Amino acid sequence: MEDTVSATLGRLTAIWTYPVKSLRRVEHDTIEIERDGLVGDRRAALYVTAPEHARSGKTYRGKEDNRLHLLDEPDAARNAAADRGVGIEVRAGERYFDAGDVSLILDCWIAEAERALGRPLEPARWRPNLFLRAHVDVAEAELAGTDVTLGSCVLRVLRPILRCVTPSYDLVTGESDPQIQRFVAQERANVMGVYCEVVQPGSVRKGDYASINRVSGDLRPLAPT
Repeated sequence: MEDTVSATLGRLTAIWTYPVKSLRRVEHDTIEIERDGLVGDRRAALYVTAPEHARSGKTYRGKEDNRLHLLDEPDAARNAAADRGVGIEVRAGERYFDAGDVSLILDCWIAEAERALGRPLEPARWRPNLFLRAHVDVAEAELAGTDVTLGSCVLRVLRPILRCVTPSYDLVTGESDPQIQRFVAQERANVMGVYCEVVQPGSVRKGDYASINRVSGDLRPLAPT
């Protein structure tokens, strides 16, 4: 049998939820993570009601409107959609995730894009739940199947996150920067971040250290930041 080893993955630097899917984030110092995700995360979503629209009956997302992530309230989103001739409604009562209950991203992954593009990129543009300062250099695919202990919570990494155009939107203006999307698509196989499921619910707070239990192998330490 292969041995498993424990290592410090990184330190939790930011916690974000998105009460209405596709709208502006909310930052937290501490939060409970339930069996199906962070408390309050994506408990409502915008749906297209216009019958002639290509996404009629489906969610209205950043792909359809680059201004959504700048808005806090559903009414503002309805007005923005109406400006483009699209009718939408808010639906609530369940979780409105894309493909995973909890999303996690490491600064070392973002740093690859920053080096290539020659400028800093805000972690929030990737819309993760958890942002960590990494202590080891590990790729998304290498984390798949590992357990991450963070605070009193245990997460299991499921798969890398395949990205759409939304991370290319500026967090202030909403304008798209196609260089970001091009780099991620061409140099990172369209991957940035990982989806996780919750193995053990619990609480986390900024400053917590995350550890991973994984099959022994090379874990490349990073210089402290």
